[in-house]
Formats: sequence, structure tokens, C-alpha cells
Amino acid sequence: MFDDISGRYDFLNRLLSLGIDRGWRKKVRKALSVNNHKRILDVATGTADLAIELSKIKGSVITGIDISAGMLKKGDDKIARAGLNQQIRLQLADSENIPFSDAEFDAVTVAFGVRNFENLQAGLKEMLRVTKPGGHLYILEFSKPKNKLISGLYWFYFKKVLPGVGKLVSSSVNAYSYLPRSVAAFPEGTEFADIVKDCGAKSVLIKPLTFGVSSLYICEK
Repeated sequence: MFDDISGRYDFLNRLLSLGIDRGWRKKVRKALSVNNHKRILDVATGTADLAIELSKIKGSVITGIDISAGMLKKGDDKIARAGLNQQIRLQLADSENIPFSDAEFDAVTVAFGVRNFENLQAGLKEMLRVTKPGGHLYILEFSKPKNKLISGLYWFYFKKVLPGVGKLVSSSVNAYSYLPRSVAAFPEGTEFADIVKDCGAKSVLIKPLTFGVSSLYICEK
């Protein structure tokens, strides 16, 4: 599915989020900067949007992994155009079987990817395994707004507007109808934080973003 939409993925992200997704990624970068993380693994990196944002951290070295070759090809092209080949490296790999040693990274990030894991706990345990003690996972994911008005608008947009626009622009029947289904089914807030703790995190800080449309989870190992 992600291979099929890779060519229009970035354009649709900007269009369908009204550009707000860029601000969310900046918040992830700022959170990493506070903790002075330099060696970073970006899981489910896709077209490398977050990896490129994290490259603004002085001295950072980023490895991005994804199971979609089509998305990685798009990411590699963007990295080359930005002249970031010495700072960012992408490779084909599975989040549930990460090909790196224990405690290899200061931080592990994932933006809008954990809800796509076939086995959520397996993926979280793998990300914690490759994180150094005292390091952090930074998980950016969609959540469900609690305000009734915002929630009503959110689900109308997600279920009625987004699938139609996504299908029209990407020619994919399933990709943008899959999105609201996956968000509705995914655990969030304290429920998700408890799952991360059960997988080995010491603590989880939850930061709702844009009226709770998405959330940033900062998880200490």
C-alpha cells in the first residue's frame, strides 16, 4: 500500500493536514534537542520527513528504517537534494526485527508509524532494546480529540473528506480509508503509555498537540 502511494505521499500529507504535520515534527526535534540526543534511529521513516527535520540538530547522525522500498526511494531522493547524505542513512528493515545492536542509539523516533505495526508490543520492545539506558523513545501518533466540537469536525474530516481526496490524488482505493480505521482502533493516551511501560519504559510523558489531534509520547528507557 505504501509503495503504491509513495509518489504522492508528501503532497497529500501537506494537503490533508493543512501543513500542520510540519509543526508536529518540529516539536519532536525540539524535544530531542532538550535531551541532547545525537545518534538517532527513525523507525518507519517513510519518505524521511522526520529524519530531515532531526538533521537540524547540531551534530546529529540519523539512521532511518522502513519496510517500504518505494517510500525509502522517495526519501533518498529528498536527502540527496538537501545534501544530507553524510548525516542521514536510510535502509530497508522491519521495526519488529531491527538490525542493530542493543543500546546503540541515544534516541529512537517514530512518526505516525506505530499504529501500522503488525505486533505493537514486539515493535516497542525492539525500539527500547536498541535505545541506550537513559535514552528515549519519541512517538508521534494520531489521537482522538476529547472536545466534542473538535471531535465531531475531526471525524467528519477523517471519514468523509480525507478518503475521497486521498483516492482522487493518489489513485489508491484503500490507503486513505485505512487511515481513519487505524486511528479509531489504536490505543492512545494513558492506555498507550501503559503498553509502552509494560514493554520496558521507565516513564512516559504525554503531550497532546493541536487540540488532541495528535500526541507526542516521550518514553524514557
